Amino acid sequence: MAPPWTRKFLGYSLSWHKVPKLKIGPTSVKRLEDKIREVLQGAGGRSLRKAITELNPILRGWMAYFKLTETKRALEELDGWIRHKLRCILWRQWKRPYTRAKNLMQAGLTEERAFRSAFNQRGPWCNSGASHMNQAFPKSFFDRLGLVSLLDIMRRLQCVQ
Repeated sequence: MAPPWTRKFLGYSLSWHKVPKLKIGPTSVKRLEDKIREVLQGAGGRSLRKAITELNPILRGWMAYFKLTETKRALEELDGWIRHKLRCILWRQWKRPYTRAKNLMQAGLTEERAFRSAFNQRGPWCNSGASHMNQAFPKSFFDRLGLVSLLDIMRRLQCVQ
């Protein structure tokens, strides 16, 4: 007989606190991450707006299914991870250090910081999670492009009930 928080039912699981809460199961989160990777895999040749347009229906549908969740940690982590992936796509699309520096300056970084960041010899994933990319492309940037936030959808769906 296994404890309830190790079980899952229809993608949901329970937290292990004194008062158990309904949460999204880890395998469901992993499946969504795999689906997002699949959608964004060839995004290097597409505009960011087009990649977001393809991603939004998946996120909305997934969140509509898991609207009963009572914990938000998994949603916060997924939102941050998705924005990290999109910043990585941007970094890879820019290809050359001078292009990266120019685009970072256009996004609001100082010239010194933009050039230091563009020529830092780190890989795309490391740079896309660094503070210079978070400052240049915050959550509000992705909101303007139309990316839906899982946490915002959850709040909206739970207020309707």
